[in-house]
Amino acid sequence: MLDIKFIKEHLEQVKKNIKDRNMVADADLVVKLYDEKNAMQQKLDSLRQMRNENAAKMKGKLEQDVRTALIAEGKKLKEDIAALEKDFEEKDKAFKVAMMDIPNMAHPDAPIGKEDKENLEVKKWGNIPQFDFQPKDHVELCEALDLVDFETATRVSGTKFYYLKNEAVVLELALTRYVMDIIMKEGFTPFITPDVAKEEVAAGIGFNPRGEESNIYTVEGTGTCLVGTAEITLGGYFAGKTIDASKLPIKMAGLSHCFRREAGAAGQFSKGLYRVHQFSKVEMFIYCLPEKSDEMHQYIRSVEEKIFQGLDVPYRVVDTCTGDLGASAYRKYDLEAWMPGRGDYGEITSTSNCTDFQARRLGIKYKDENGTAYLHMLNGTAMALTRAMIAIIENNQQADGSILIPKNLVPYTGFDRIVPKK
Repeated sequence: MLDIKFIKEHLEQVKKNIKDRNMVADADLVVKLYDEKNAMQQKLDSLRQMRNENAAKMKGKLEQDVRTALIAEGKKLKEDIAALEKDFEEKDKAFKVAMMDIPNMAHPDAPIGKEDKENLEVKKWGNIPQFDFQPKDHVELCEALDLVDFETATRVSGTKFYYLKNEAVVLELALTRYVMDIIMKEGFTPFITPDVAKEEVAAGIGFNPRGEESNIYTVEGTGTCLVGTAEITLGGYFAGKTIDASKLPIKMAGLSHCFRREAGAAGQFSKGLYRVHQFSKVEMFIYCLPEKSDEMHQYIRSVEEKIFQGLDVPYRVVDTCTGDLGASAYRKYDLEAWMPGRGDYGEITSTSNCTDFQARRLGIKYKDENGTAYLHMLNGTAMALTRAMIAIIENNQQADGSILIPKNLVPYTGFDRIVPKK
């Protein structure tokens, strides 16, 4: 969340940021509730002081009528304090709810726009393959090569689930180890994270676990949810902790299953493996000093590019517009791979600098010689395995229906081509 002092001092700027992000939040209400809450706190402090003074007077020798009056006054103060404490709790709760709706400020260079089509392309890499045949999409290719079974998964689990089969299983495992090897060499500590997190942790990271628009599966009656990304569990790792500044930056990499409701997601670009309810992903996460977060953001992006350059996947980088940022992100870059099946680019990774927005919600600070302050938190997709497979399968398809394996991946798969079954 934002600092309330910042909101009060930059109210019009905060309101413009909410509008630019195409979000619904009431900064005026936040300031109003904060001022009312503070006024109530001051009144509570005054009543408590009066109660203490009343109690002190009761300790001395008093005439009966004076003691009776003090007892009556003490009873009245107790009732007034109890009533005001209840009102204060309700006011404080309303303030916190309203604060949680206020998004992070956007980077001044982030393009202003409402939808992903208004993202700004900043880089292209690689050569788009030129086929002398009509290229197929990954669904056709996978079904022809017996790599994925969508039909049975729909029958067993529902729509947007899948069974990986045969070489596709080996391919996913190979990609996992390939990407882990790269990021471990970059100094990231590897984790396999829980697939479940407390709802307050998910909310602290910026994922709403409740409501119609939530993309999160909740585990009813437990106060927990299935994670949509290891960003949630890596970001919650140091919740409530203060980290010595000398240990920063902390670089973590988490492998997890990811579960997303994907409510309303439909259309030809969402079919197959592109937008599913369950997939595996390797996520990078960095805790750092505030003055280092811009540098760390560019660093994560460079690692993402290194990963996909090593697989010879053509891609472009886009600077995400304000309306597509998400509440926590100060700035976000997406890598979009060329996908011949759609004849267009499709998102394969993203990286966000969330500044101190998540740290404030989760109570994560650093300590140095000047005291304590909130640190900055960044995340970036090392690889969403299903989307990486789409890019590899579609870009490396051959006229005979086979799929070539990128050369840097062959040591991990043990084969250099997936061929049609006889």
